[in-house]
Amino acid sequence: MVTLVAAGGCLAVAHWLDPWAYQHLAWPAAGDRDWGRLLRILGFIPTWAAVAGLLWAESRSGKPNATALAVSAKSLVVAVILGGVISELLKMLVRRERPNVTAGLYHFRPFDDQPFNTGKLGMPSGHTMVAFAGAGTLARRYPKMAPLLLALAAGCGLTRVFAQAHFLSDTVAGAFGGGWIGMTVATRLGRAKPAP
Repeated sequence: MVTLVAAGGCLAVAHWLDPWAYQHLAWPAAGDRDWGRLLRILGFIPTWAAVAGLLWAESRSGKPNATALAVSAKSLVVAVILGGVISELLKMLVRRERPNVTAGLYHFRPFDDQPFNTGKLGMPSGHTMVAFAGAGTLARRYPKMAPLLLALAAGCGLTRVFAQAHFLSDTVAGAFGGGWIGMTVATRLGRAKPAP
């Protein structure tokens, strides 16, 4: 319950900051830099699938932690796919258009206009949700890596704000949603203790 209240509070603050962030955090050139590309690609499901593949391959090595690695790989794939699918479904329900389409103003597409097309819809940020689903899964399984993983996922969300492809609130919603998905999947599929 505390997490839900905190998420709601953060989302309300992000909504309040959306106009300021749209005007003052615009930095489209960040996406052309190597670090910007690296952070953005964390919101790409195949990136996490590659990480899961490495974990799966290592689980076949016969080492004592092989089961934990296999569970981590499975959890990661399930979480990022769920994050991607759920973000698309939420976009179809919320229907708020991206800020670069509406000059930074909130505009909601009517339900009778392209009801199943999420193009140009931004709430929540799919890249951010996928990044946090992957990071949340691995953070749950490998707690010592949590600060780095979550910082990288936050960087992914920030690149979307820099590009004016999403409002700040789109990325905050994606972060909380993706993080919850990742940690829930890791817990439910992993019933084992976190990996060493």
